[in-house]
This record gives sequence, C-alpha cells and structure tokens, in this order.
Amino acid sequence: MAKSTIVMVLLLGVVCSSFAQQPISPKFTPANIDAILSNDRVLTNYIKCLLGEQQCTRDGRSIKDLLPDIIQNNCSKCDNTQRMNSMKVINYVRTHRPQDWQKLIRKYDPQGLHIQQLNSGKF
Repeated sequence: MAKSTIVMVLLLGVVCSSFAQQPISPKFTPANIDAILSNDRVLTNYIKCLLGEQQCTRDGRSIKDLLPDIIQNNCSKCDNTQRMNSMKVINYVRTHRPQDWQKLIRKYDPQGLHIQQLNSGKF
C-alpha cells in the first residue's frame, strides 16, 4: 500500500501536484512518472482515488485537488515541463486505459466542455 502513494496525473494530476506555487516533489519527476505509468497496480490506485472509489493517499489528495484546473483551465498553473508531463499522463491514460479515461472525463468534465482539447493531446 505504501508504494501506491506514488501515482496520477495521473493522472492525471500526478504531475500537477508540482505546480509552481508548490515545491516540486521528487516523486513526480519524469522518470518517476514513467515508473508510475508502467505499474498497473499503482496507477489503478491513483485512478480509484481520483474517481472517489477508494481513500486517497496524501499525494492522491493533492492530485485530486489540482485535477479540475488541469482539465478545466488547460493546466493554467503549470510551467512548460509540468504541462508536458501532464499531457504525457493524460495521453497514456486516454490510450492505454480508455475506460478509466471515460470515467475521469465524466467526473471532471461532465458537460464535455474540455474533452476536445484534452483529446487533442495538447494544452
């Protein structure tokens, strides 16, 4: 369970918890993002946290709090590296976990106002 404290921007927002206003966590470096995305169990735990299907770790809560800005405001608080990493996570989940992607979109963009931008693969 301790290892599950590591995932997603995952989603989505994994990367997003390192916004400029906050110190960048070493857990969310590009190398660690790759490790998270390649670990199905850890990624699943973050996704379930974001969907409200299980309790969140501290990192998961941070991501969950920041995810609306990423989706609704095109990662407006992100610097270029964070924006790139956020898109990497989004593209990964959209491509490799489409059912989870649809659940996340239904939860965080229920009116479908931002889906086209997110599906374009860029902010």
